[in-house]
Amino acid sequence: MRSVDVTIGVPDSTADAVYDRVKEFARYPDLAPVVRSVTVHEISEVEETSDWEVYFRNGILRWTESDHLDRQALTITFTQLDGDFESFAGTWRITVARDEVRVGFSAEFDFGIPSLAGILDPVAERVIKETIARVVLGLFPAGSVVGDEALARAVAARPAEPLPPVPATQAG
Repeated sequence: MRSVDVTIGVPDSTADAVYDRVKEFARYPDLAPVVRSVTVHEISEVEETSDWEVYFRNGILRWTESDHLDRQALTITFTQLDGDFESFAGTWRITVARDEVRVGFSAEFDFGIPSLAGILDPVAERVIKETIARVVLGLFPAGSVVGDEALARAVAARPAEPLPPVPATQAG
């Protein structure tokens, strides 16, 4: 099981306003080209499912997750219901630290292919971290990566560019 943690500081905003924007998953493809699509299915004010497609290596990762929205705690927890990971679960957490609001994303994932873990897991970790950072910085352009200089440099050095479509034979 591999874990990923990303924190983005957002100045000049409120925790409630940041939470409201972060939970708009359907906007993510416009913010990070690696996110091909997100379709949200609202079940109630606090529960939804979302279908995700993300470009990964030479194909597309797909999964459906259950999202639990807790506005009072300013958290969104998710668990994969079906998809390309053997397991994928995590939490979005909005907090206030000093003079900024922080968007924290933490997740654990496992592809369930031990023989390829050494190859796939580091690539997936990098893609997830960079994608989350780009999405949040797309939502809040004045934001900055907190506590991960390598991620901050990677996001600054390689601005998100649209990816070419994946041929149908590779789409999976």
